[in-house]
Amino acid sequence: MDSAPLQDSSDPPARSGPDGVQEEFAPLSLGSLKVWPPVLLAPMAGVTNPPFRALCRAAGAPLCVTEMVTARGYLMGNRRTREMTRPAPGERPHSIQVYGTDPRDLRKLAGILADEGVDHLDLNLGCPVPKITRQGGGSAICVRPRLVGRLVAALVEGVEEAGRQVPVTVKMRKGIDDDCLTYLDAARAAQEAGAAAVGLHGRTAAQLYSGLADWGAIAHLKQELSIPVLGNGDVWQGVDALRMMRRTGCDGVIVGRGCLGRPWIFRELAALFDGRPAPAEPNLGQVLEVLFDHGQRLIDHLGPATGLRQMRKWITWYTKGFPGCAALRGQLFGREAPPVSAGLDGLRELLGGLDPTAPYPPAALRVKRGKGSRTQRVRLPAGYLADRTSDRAHKECAAPRSDAELEAWEQNLSGG
Repeated sequence: MDSAPLQDSSDPPARSGPDGVQEEFAPLSLGSLKVWPPVLLAPMAGVTNPPFRALCRAAGAPLCVTEMVTARGYLMGNRRTREMTRPAPGERPHSIQVYGTDPRDLRKLAGILADEGVDHLDLNLGCPVPKITRQGGGSAICVRPRLVGRLVAALVEGVEEAGRQVPVTVKMRKGIDDDCLTYLDAARAAQEAGAAAVGLHGRTAAQLYSGLADWGAIAHLKQELSIPVLGNGDVWQGVDALRMMRRTGCDGVIVGRGCLGRPWIFRELAALFDGRPAPAEPNLGQVLEVLFDHGQRLIDHLGPATGLRQMRKWITWYTKGFPGCAALRGQLFGREAPPVSAGLDGLRELLGGLDPTAPYPPAALRVKRGKGSRTQRVRLPAGYLADRTSDRAHKECAAPRSDAELEAWEQNLSGG
C-alpha cells in the first residue's frame, strides 16, 4: 500500500516560470467552474456550516462544500435540511453535498437547487457509518456500480432540465474493506453517467479515519479516468497537498480534518500553489483572535446557547498542543464551565491567563482532530455482496417518514 509520507520540509512551493506565471499546476476544471488553487474544503457534518465556510473562504479556500444534506429531508421540507443548503452572504461558488438512494429524489432535488442558483453538487458515496451501510447506503452504494451510475445520471439530468450548467461530482472511499475494493468500478460508472470529477478518500469504510490514507489508490484512479480526480486523506499541512498532486498526478485536493482549528491552512495552500513560501504559523494570541471571530459567527448563526455549545469542540481543536491549554479544555466540560449567559466574555476570561506570545507548537500541526483512530467491521445487508450487478438500492434502505426520524437519521451520516 502506497501511503502518505510524513512531513518533509524540503518540498518546495509550486514551480513558477521566469515571469512568475505558475507552470507546475493548472486550475481545477469542474465543468464551467475553474478552481484555483485546486483545493476544496471537504463536507463535514457539524463543521462546514456557514460560519466555518466563511472563515475558510477568507483564508483563501476557493470552493467550500456544505454539510451533507439528504434529498428526502429537503423534499419533505425539513427546516434544518433546507437551512443547510442556503449560502452564506456573498458565498460564490455555492457548493452543496447531497445524499440519496432514490434517483427520482435526486433528480428532483438537483432541479430545485439548480433553480435556486447552486454552482456545484457533490454526491456522497462514502459514508461509512454502520446504521447507513447495513441498509445498503453510504459506502455500500459503490458495491453496485450500476446504481452509482443511475444516481449520478439523475443529478445530471435534474440540473440539465433546469437549464443550468452545474457540475456534479462524487466523493467515495476505496471500498468496504481491503477484500472488497469498489472505487475503480464505481468511479468508471460515475464518469460514464456524466460526473465532472471523482473525489477519492484513500481509506476503506472499515478503516474509518484510522491509519494512513492510500495515495497509491488515488494515483491508480487517475490513470483509469479521463475526468479530474480529487485526492482526499492526510493533508495536514499545505505542503501535503503539493506532495499528493506530485506523487499521484491528481487534479485537485480535498482538505478535511487538516483544517479543523486551522482554517488558515488555506492561506498556506494559496501561497504554496502560487509559488510563494508558506506564511508562518500564528502564535497563540493570533489563534485566539480567529477562535473568538469564529465564536461570534457561530452565535450570530445559531444563537447564543447552541453557538457557545459548539464552540467547546472548536476550542479543543484551536488550542491543541499549546502550553496550559489541556487543563483549560477540561474546564469547558466540567462544573466550572462558563455559563451560556456569560457569552464570549466568559470564554475570554477562561482563556485570558494564557500567554498570547506562545509560538504555534510544531507537534500540533499533524495531530489528528475530529474523528478517532478506531476501525470497524462494516455492516452490510444480508446477501448484499451476492448481487453487485443490481442498479437499485437495497430494499431496506428506506427513507425516514417524519422530521424527528429524519433528523435522528441524518445525525448518523458522515461526509465520507
